[in-house]
Amino acid sequence: MALYESVVIGRQDLTPNQFDELVEGFIKIIESFKGVIKKRENWGLRNLAYKINKNRKGHYILLNIDSSFDAISEYERLMRLNEDIIRFLTIRINSVVENPSPLMNNKSDRYKNEVVDEVTVSPSNSEL
Repeated sequence: MALYESVVIGRQDLTPNQFDELVEGFIKIIESFKGVIKKRENWGLRNLAYKINKNRKGHYILLNIDSSFDAISEYERLMRLNEDIIRFLTIRINSVVENPSPLMNNKSDRYKNEVVDEVTVSPSNSEL
């Protein structure tokens, strides 16, 4: 079996639950060929660089897959047939990086660097 990395973009008018169910269907195809999903990152609804089929946004997900070529062929064939998938790209990789992808690191860094202003509360006259 070989390692693959796949990024899938779904239509913007899908709800997050519908997109997750759609991806679960593709994962079941991989697992039916005895493949394993090593890592899964949901990147959420993001802006596209340009319009694709009248869509300005898309639901993104990253999958790291350990599977045979036959499973990947069937997985990609079914994605081509599905109208809810805007784009996908699957490449073969040498190893799976266990750390979060750079996109996920940027999201977590954004929240770590937020500074919350301290607010001092003085007792009101009624509490004295």
